[in-house]
Amino acid sequence: QVQLVESGGGLVQPGGSLRVSCVASGRTLRSYDMGWFRQGPGKELEFVSTISRSGASVLYADSVKGRFTISRDNVKNTVYLQMNSLKPEDTAVYYCAATTYYGGVTIEREYEYWGQGAQVTVSS
Repeated sequence: QVQLVESGGGLVQPGGSLRVSCVASGRTLRSYDMGWFRQGPGKELEFVSTISRSGASVLYADSVKGRFTISRDNVKNTVYLQMNSLKPEDTAVYYCAATTYYGGVTIEREYEYWGQGAQVTVSS
């Protein structure tokens, strides 16, 4: 079993950048593909990005492609989401999640472990 804790959320102006991190404990992250999801105010949970165990394969939602970058450091047991050119519609609670499945999982129910979330607010 793995425990996930996000950090790095906050308030940023439109066009700005922010990086959220997800630190794992209890078990090495090498055992999991990792994903980021988000839930905006009044919206359903949506897929943002996923990264394979080695970091060699990544996948993004169309809404963030070209602006967000997912990465991982298996030595530090940490996954990152670098967010650039932020828009007000990126405002959401961002969750990291871990899955034992392989192959670019985008469906929330296939992720077994979840963090508590980090609030990201994009506003002037």
